[in-house]
Amino acid sequence: MGPKVSLSSLKDVEYHLKLAAKHDVVVDLLDSLRLAMSIAIAGINYTPEKGFQGKSQRFAEGVALNEGLKKRRRHEEARGLASAFRVVLFLLLVSSYAVAYDGVCKSNWPLTPRPHSVSVTEFGAVGDGKTLNTVAFQNAIFYLKSFVDKGGAQLYVPAGRWLTGCITLTSHLTLFLEKDAVILGSQDYSHWDIVDPLPSYGRGIEVPGRRYRSLISGQNLTDVVITGNNGTIDGQGSVWWEQLNAHSLNYSRPHLVEFVGSDNIVVSNLTFLNAPAWNIHPVYCSKLLVQNITVQSPPTSPYTSGIVPDSSDHVCIENSNISMGYDAVVLKSGWDEYGIAYGKPTSHVHIRRVRLQSSSGSGLAFGSEMSGGISSVLAENLHVHDSLIGVELKTARGRGGYIQDIFVSNVHMENVQQGIKVTGQCTSHPDDGYDPHALPVVSDITFMDVVGVNITTAGIFSGIDESPFTSLCLSNLSFNVTADPSTSWVCANVLGSSVNVSPEPCPELQNSSSSPSSDCFISSHPNSQVAVL
Repeated sequence: MGPKVSLSSLKDVEYHLKLAAKHDVVVDLLDSLRLAMSIAIAGINYTPEKGFQGKSQRFAEGVALNEGLKKRRRHEEARGLASAFRVVLFLLLVSSYAVAYDGVCKSNWPLTPRPHSVSVTEFGAVGDGKTLNTVAFQNAIFYLKSFVDKGGAQLYVPAGRWLTGCITLTSHLTLFLEKDAVILGSQDYSHWDIVDPLPSYGRGIEVPGRRYRSLISGQNLTDVVITGNNGTIDGQGSVWWEQLNAHSLNYSRPHLVEFVGSDNIVVSNLTFLNAPAWNIHPVYCSKLLVQNITVQSPPTSPYTSGIVPDSSDHVCIENSNISMGYDAVVLKSGWDEYGIAYGKPTSHVHIRRVRLQSSSGSGLAFGSEMSGGISSVLAENLHVHDSLIGVELKTARGRGGYIQDIFVSNVHMENVQQGIKVTGQCTSHPDDGYDPHALPVVSDITFMDVVGVNITTAGIFSGIDESPFTSLCLSNLSFNVTADPSTSWVCANVLGSSVNVSPEPCPELQNSSSSPSSDCFISSHPNSQVAVL
C-alpha cells in the first residue's frame, strides 16, 4: 500500500519551500525536490501553523544541517519556486503512483507450483507440426478440471511443434511450454470456432456480425497461468492478413490469446508470433500480469496489436519486447454506443520497462475504442523505436467516455515520425446507431521526462471543437526534430501547461502558472489524492 498524497500535504510542501526561500535555506531546485519528497512521502509531521513536531523536529534540524541546503541566493531563487513546486508536484504524484501500483506490478509474482501435472502427449498429441492436436489439448484440459478443488494442475507442453485449433482453458490451470515447444495455430478456418461479438463492441471489429474464437481463450476463469521456459505460441496469421487485405473475411479475425471476464491471470516467459489480429486481449478482466514476454508480427501485418487491455483493471505489463504492424500496447474500453451501454472502464494499469515498436501505429496507444473510459494509468521507462507514433491518445465524436489521469514518464524515443499524438479526429464507428453528440472527455494527461532522437514532428494535439482536451501537462520533454522546429508542434482545441520543453510547444500548451489550466498538476486527481490499490 502506498501513501496518499493529499492536496493539504502538497500545500504544506509549497508553504515550506517558500518559507525556506525567505530565510535563505532552500536555494537549489534539487535540494527542494529532495526535501519535498521527504516531507510528503516519508510522512513527516509538518503543518504550516505548527511547523515540525515531535520526532519530526529532529528531522527539521537535520534538514537545516544538510550540506545541500546552503545559502547561495535570496529572493531571485524564491521567484523560481513556483515552477520548482510544480515539478515537485509532478514527482510526488508520479512517485506515489509508482508506490501504489507496485502492489499489482511486481517484478516476481510468486507462482505456486501445481500439485498435479500431465503432458499433452499423454492424451495423444504429436509434435510434428502436421498432426492436428485440438482434441488432445481439450481432453487434457477436461481431465485437469477434476483438480480444480485440489490446488489446480499443470498442462505440460514439451519440445515440438504442436498444431492445433482453438483451445479453451479452465480455472486453476497452468499451461507450461518447454523450451523449443511451439504451439501452432491452424491455417484451416474450419478449425476455428465462431462466437458472438463482445457486448461492448456490438459486432466484430472488422466485419459486422460474429467473430472467430481466439486460439487460446477462457471465459469467467480465475487463477490461470500461461508460462514456460521461453516456449512459443505462433498464430501463423498470414492467411488472415491476406483475407483482411482482400476484404474477403466472413467473420472478424481471431486473436492469439483472449480472456473474458476473468481474474488473477499471469502470462509470462513466452514468445508470441504472427497473431491473426491481436496477441493478448484481456477483456472485462481484473488482476492481470504480463511479464517477460516477446511479441512479434511482421511490419506489414495489417492491424496486428500486441497487448490490449480492454475494459479491464489492475493490469501490469512489464519487462517485455513488443514489435507490431500496428499498436504495440493499446488500452481500450468499448466502441461507441455499445461501450457506453456496457460501461466498464479500463483503469489502474501500470506499464513499465518495455521496448515498443510499431510500423504503422503507436508504441503506446489509448483508444480509439474507449467509450467505457480509460483512467489511472502509469506508463514509465519505455523505449519506443522505429515507429510511426511514440505515444498516442485517440478518440472521436460519438465515443463518449473519457481518457483521464494518465502519467507517461521516462520515455526514450528514436526514429519516430510523431513523438506524441493526441487526437479526436478518428472516424470509425460500429454502425449508424452511434450518437454524434456523445463527446469524449480527454483531460489530466501528463507527459514527463521524454527524450526523442530523430523525430519528425514533436507533437500533434488536435481536440474536438465542442469538447476541447484540457489539463495537458508537459514537463522536461526534449525532441531532436528533423523538421523545422517552428512547425514541430501542431495544436487545435487543446489547453495545457509546459515546463522545460524543447522545441517550444504551441501557445495552447504554454499557459502561465497563474492560469487555471496550470493546476492540472493537482486537479488531475479526483479529490486531489492519488488513489492507492
